[in-house]
Amino acid sequence: QLQLVESGGGLVQPGGSLRLSCVASGLGFTTDYYAIGWFRQAPGKDREDVSCISSSSNGGSTTYVDSVKGRFTISRDNAKNTVYLQMNSLKPEDTGVYYCAAGWMTCPAPEWDYWGQGTQVTVSS
Repeated sequence: QLQLVESGGGLVQPGGSLRLSCVASGLGFTTDYYAIGWFRQAPGKDREDVSCISSSSNGGSTTYVDSVKGRFTISRDNAKNTVYLQMNSLKPEDTGVYYCAAGWMTCPAPEWDYWGQGTQVTVSS
């Protein structure tokens, strides 16, 4: 069973930065087979795809929703089974619960099979 745990959320002022972490466990030696996506959801709104990084065996390519391009960066430390989302120049509309999810190989994955519990990001003055 693959388990994902997000951390790094908090309260920041507009223009500030946060780095979210998604730590995976239970991968064994199959870590290179999984894509990791970041999603966010605000109250009363649908869940939104934010960013994704494909598995290393699939090239490790990255994608971003247009609203975060140039501000957010997704990366992976394979040795630590950790995916990061560096968020800079944060805006109030970035507020929400951020989730990471794992799926097979590609961005987007055919199915997002595993989900973390979420971490709250609040951008407010």
